[in-house]
Amino acid sequence: MAKRRIYLNAFDMNCVGHQSPGLWRHPEDESHRYKEIAYWIELAQLLEKGRFDGLFIADVIGIYDVYGGGKETTIQEATQVPVNDPILLVSAMAHATEHLGFGITCSTTFEHPYTFARRISTLDHLSKGRIAWNIVTSYLESGTRNIEIGDKFQHEARYQIAEEYVEVCYKLWEGSWEDDAVERNTATGVFTDPAKVHEINHEGKFFNVPGIHLSEPSPQRTPVLYQAGGSRTGKRFAAKHAECTFISAPTKEPIKAYVEDLRALIAEEGRDPDEVKIFTLLTPVVGRTEEEAWAKYEELSQYISYEGALALLSGWSGVDFSEFDPDDEVKYIETNAIQSMLQNITKSGPDKKWTVRELAAFAGIGGLGPVVVGSPEQVADALEEWIDETGIDGFNLAYAITPGTFKDFVELVVPVLQKRGLVKTEYELGTYREKLFGPGQALLPETHAGAGYRRETSNKVRL
Repeated sequence: MAKRRIYLNAFDMNCVGHQSPGLWRHPEDESHRYKEIAYWIELAQLLEKGRFDGLFIADVIGIYDVYGGGKETTIQEATQVPVNDPILLVSAMAHATEHLGFGITCSTTFEHPYTFARRISTLDHLSKGRIAWNIVTSYLESGTRNIEIGDKFQHEARYQIAEEYVEVCYKLWEGSWEDDAVERNTATGVFTDPAKVHEINHEGKFFNVPGIHLSEPSPQRTPVLYQAGGSRTGKRFAAKHAECTFISAPTKEPIKAYVEDLRALIAEEGRDPDEVKIFTLLTPVVGRTEEEAWAKYEELSQYISYEGALALLSGWSGVDFSEFDPDDEVKYIETNAIQSMLQNITKSGPDKKWTVRELAAFAGIGGLGPVVVGSPEQVADALEEWIDETGIDGFNLAYAITPGTFKDFVELVVPVLQKRGLVKTEYELGTYREKLFGPGQALLPETHAGAGYRRETSNKVRL
């Protein structure tokens, strides 16, 4: 049986430390440079050298203030705060690269779809079609309190808002401007034919958007669509809208179950289950030998912040872990935060029980994905095993320290994967969507829900 290609994203955030609380103190970590555009350009160029498919940039609005009932630990430990806007990084990185895709996390809770759609179209133009949108609904009450959305915060309502939000975006991106609306005719003086630019006249429960899209069609029109929800509601949303999904869990069992469940839901939507790429979180710690790798891991572990890790876990789960003894067993509690987080932890295997202390130590390097430690060949073997045994398509690789983790992977592991035919040696031409799904597929496929909003003629929208 032919081996499956492995898709690779780097996983980062416009902040200090990201998924590895406390490791900002490591003398080789440069995440404190997150405020410098040169830092991001250097990272993008490194990833393109390593033939990564994309840079996936996480984001949260608000702070993790669940642990200890306040913000003090989060602020002290730099637990994803301070944090800057991810979208402003991309135009500079796109200018400094030619092929790397950029996945931007933007919430349907905090920004109106009319202005958001223009920002994404602008970036898709500037990057020549290398933009993806990670659709999130937001879960931090510390953020929602600042924009007064009230009862819209509840988990089910968040996805109702998101459903209408993406509908508005589809109408703007796909249906407002016809393909040949822009004439740029110097002889007639017509830049754009007004008859081929249409108001979307959207009237909904949450949004009223009567006007036209302000941007002419970009190379992809709609960006590549990511989604990272692991709840039942989130998976149904992904089955309808996502082209790529992102999941994190410490072991293979919940990942395999997620893949099987999601692909079944995709089929129910009338889509090909294999047309959605599924990525999982993983952190590689690589040495030239196994002994060197484990020595590196032990040294990295000395910098883990126990309280920083629990502040992160409390923010993700909505559960205040300061109220538990370090040796208490972690159990599932339903909250309005990331419901899949505790599900994946408490169901990570029939024989696996986590104490609070163990969970903090595990999450201290790379968050809730597995940490793979070993030689280049051992790490490559592990990636193959995850692909074969879970059915995923690729990885969002987190860092322990940056750019060191990514440098090690590019220099040591990528050549092994390329030799095995698992990672490309050269980039395909075209947009981000074409690089993921093949030549000639710059736009959403006809089977996608968003394609239904395309305008066939000046007088008719196919719905």
